[in-house]
Parts: sequence; C-alpha cells; structure tokens
Amino acid sequence: MSIQWEGVMPAVTTKFTDKDTLDLITFEKNIQAQLDAGVHGIVLGGTLGEASTLLTEEKRELIKFTANLVKGKVPVLINIAEQSTKEAIVAVKRAEDDGASGLMMLPPMRYKADERETVTYFKAVAKSTSLPIMVYNNPVDYKIEVTLDMFEELLECDNIEAVKESTRDISNVTRIKNRFGDRLKIMTGVDTLALESLLMGADGWIAGLVCAFPKETVAIYELQKAGRIEEALAIYRWFLPLLELDINAKLVQNIKLAEVYTGIGTENVRAPRLPLIGKEREQVIDIIKKSLKNRPELPNYKMYRKECLQEKTT
Repeated sequence: MSIQWEGVMPAVTTKFTDKDTLDLITFEKNIQAQLDAGVHGIVLGGTLGEASTLLTEEKRELIKFTANLVKGKVPVLINIAEQSTKEAIVAVKRAEDDGASGLMMLPPMRYKADERETVTYFKAVAKSTSLPIMVYNNPVDYKIEVTLDMFEELLECDNIEAVKESTRDISNVTRIKNRFGDRLKIMTGVDTLALESLLMGADGWIAGLVCAFPKETVAIYELQKAGRIEEALAIYRWFLPLLELDINAKLVQNIKLAEVYTGIGTENVRAPRLPLIGKEREQVIDIIKKSLKNRPELPNYKMYRKECLQEKTT
C-alpha cells in the first residue's frame, strides 16, 4: 500500500510474557487502543520496540500479526537497523514477504559510515524493494547525520519518501521544506519537540508516549492540524513531563511503566534491560501519577479530521 506520511504513528513497544516470549495478547490490546484513538500508522521494531534484542523470527511474527490485525486500515512499518548492506537487503525482503507496508531505515549500525558509504547503503537497499522508505535521521543517538546534500542524492530513489527528523534542531524542518518541498515528507521523531515541529511544517509524528497515551497524542496532532492551537498547546503543556520520559536512556522502561498505569501494557523488558527499581522507579511513577491526576478532558478531536477530509474532497 502507498503511505500517507502524516499524522501520528506510534513506535510501539514489544510486549513480553513473564517467560520472555512475545506477549501477543497484551500487544493486541495496545494496538487496538492505538487504532481506537485514531493513529495513522504503526511502527514496529524501533528502539522502543527493543529491536536489538528481537530474534528474526520474532520480528517476522510481529509483522504478520500486526498486518493481520490492522487489516489495511493503517500502514505497518518495520524498522531496518542492520550492520551490513547484505543483511539489510535480506531483512527488507523478509519484511515485504511478511506484509509490511513500508520501512523505517537507520544508517549502518556499529560501523560509523562516512557520507558516501551511507548514501550508497540507503540507495542499495532502496533499489532492492518497492516498499516506501522513511530514513531515520538521528545523529544524537546513532552518530551518523544524513545531511540535506545527502538527501539530494537519496531522493533519486523514488521510494525514499520521508525522513524521521530527530536531529533535535527544530530549524531543520524549515531547511528541509525550503529545499525539498513536499518531495521529502517530515515525521518528527522527538516527543519533546513534536508540537513545535508540527507547527513549523512537519507532516506527522513518530511518537513514543503515545504507547501509553494514544488519545492525548492524536488529539494534539488533530487540533493543531485544524488550527486549534491553544487547545493543542494546553494538552501539550500537560503532556510535557511525560514526554520527557522518552528522551532518556531508559525510555523503554519508562514508557512500559506508563503503559501499566494506563492499563495497556506490562513492565516486562528483555535483558540486558531490567525494570526500574528504587528512587529511579519512584521518580517515574511520581510523574505518571501526577499526570494522571490532572489528565485533561479531551475535545472531540476526531471531528476535526473528518472536517479536514471533507475539505480535501470538495
């Protein structure tokens, strides 16, 4: 399926049982909560999805299960984070066979490729598939920046369509828009810069805390899209202490703990990660409890999407 690079796409957590196997029952419950809230896509196997700990067969099972669950209502993307071009091409072929709608692609892992090597890597993988690709640009965490000059070369590949913009430089949204217009869609990838990025022209939001708070996340997007900025801003200001749990080395543990408190997840993580303990845990719980105590009443944000869709068709 073609992908409309817009809206909220959760980078979902992977659910595990107490025996460290995939917990598809809880996973389905969470995905259903995302769909009910009105998300625009699902991203599997990212950092929040504990991709580096997943076995190949587990990734394949997640793609098949999710594709069957959403039944084409929204696109299902899988993260590609491999150490070699050869491995990435194999992973992409598997994803295509398993029913993925598109790809979120990181630069080569472990080896710090230079600009020429990084561009060659992305191009080789893009030419191996017809699936649409979103390049994940996160030099803060992954140490390789995909510059605008590099994107100029990458956009020679028609199926490289979007960027997950995580440079933390808010002005980069404007630079991308000025240079590429709508040819390169922008999905902001930093929760604490999400509304700012959307107001500067980003097309959508690959979100983290949406895993625990799907309705609030989608409401922010739909309200700003409809021009109801003050309403979006009020929710965003309430949300910020929670969103800051995403820009932390233990974002997976933090967000899974939040999922417990909203009833759509468990704390189970895969080693070497371990659940939070002690003062660290208490601090996260305090943020979650305070936020839940003051949880805002949401307007009928889905109504604004319908109005936008009607405007597009008239």
